[in-house]
Amino acid sequence: MADKAAGAFQTISEVSSALDLPAHVLRFWETKFAQLKPMKRNGGRRYYRPEDIEILESIKALLYQEGFTIKGAQKAMTSRKSAPATSLKTSAGAIADAAPSANNLAISQALALLDDADNRLNRLLQTAP
Repeated sequence: MADKAAGAFQTISEVSSALDLPAHVLRFWETKFAQLKPMKRNGGRRYYRPEDIEILESIKALLYQEGFTIKGAQKAMTSRKSAPATSLKTSAGAIADAAPSANNLAISQALALLDDADNRLNRLLQTAP
């Protein structure tokens, strides 16, 4: 198969292979993260834009590298969505661009982690004898 141009749309199998994630995980993430909306054509076949792939990389980093739960990652992604677009460029979870935006993002991520920890603690306390 010939390599595609940098801005070309990619199929779910191409993205799955590139991110080393099963296709069913990508489809599941579509149901959990509103920011992720690949184009669908011909019987529901998915085509991912470069922006979709960046979002997937961010989600993967939050879940697998930073240890977020789905709920915590959703909150972190929501806070990223409201941040300026230039601060959203990530590569394997590394935040690029302007420091003030990066600081706001770090604070949002920390708050999401704290909220997630609080929710876990509350669940534990409710099940304790």
